Amino acid sequence: MRQLRDFLIAVTAAVVLALAVYLTFTTAGWMKRGAGARLWSTPTVVREVQSLSDLVTVEYVMEKVVLLEDAKWYGESRVLLLAHGIVKAGIDLKRLQPGDVTISGKTISLKLPVAQITDAYLDDKQSQVIDHTTGLLRSFDKDLEQTARQNAVDDIARAARRAGILDDANKRARAELESFLKQAGFERVEFR
Repeated sequence: MRQLRDFLIAVTAAVVLALAVYLTFTTAGWMKRGAGARLWSTPTVVREVQSLSDLVTVEYVMEKVVLLEDAKWYGESRVLLLAHGIVKAGIDLKRLQPGDVTISGKTISLKLPVAQITDAYLDDKQSQVIDHTTGLLRSFDKDLEQTARQNAVDDIARAARRAGILDDANKRARAELESFLKQAGFERVEFR
């Protein structure tokens, strides 16, 4: 469990670092386009923030063992899967509207869209079928493994939600946007 937590922290740190580099270069371009101008209009800020699109701020890596059985009177089919899943969460900045942004001098106030899970999938290289058993009178059920994989993705997404991925995504998005907007010249950034 400790290794998983350490791994999650390392992956999250890498994602945040990559996002910070991206935002730094985006801010530099933004500043060049508005060279000398420090007064931002609401539509300009909304357009620039929306250009960031999906701000994915948190990535959880989780594992789950899934056992799926299909028992009939004439035999059973069973698959045992070790699923290595990745769940990403962030904020869809394309949903930001002009009414969500208020600018007063060097203070900007934003109402951000709610954080959401942006992606959940299995890493096929690290996921593996441990056992696939087909009864003597049964034919191989190719859909059983796919169903087990989909169940694993659903379970991992639910587990990430329970573990607080949406709260983490919201907090990190606010921190990244605050840094981004302060680099753009705002002295105070508030979130409603």
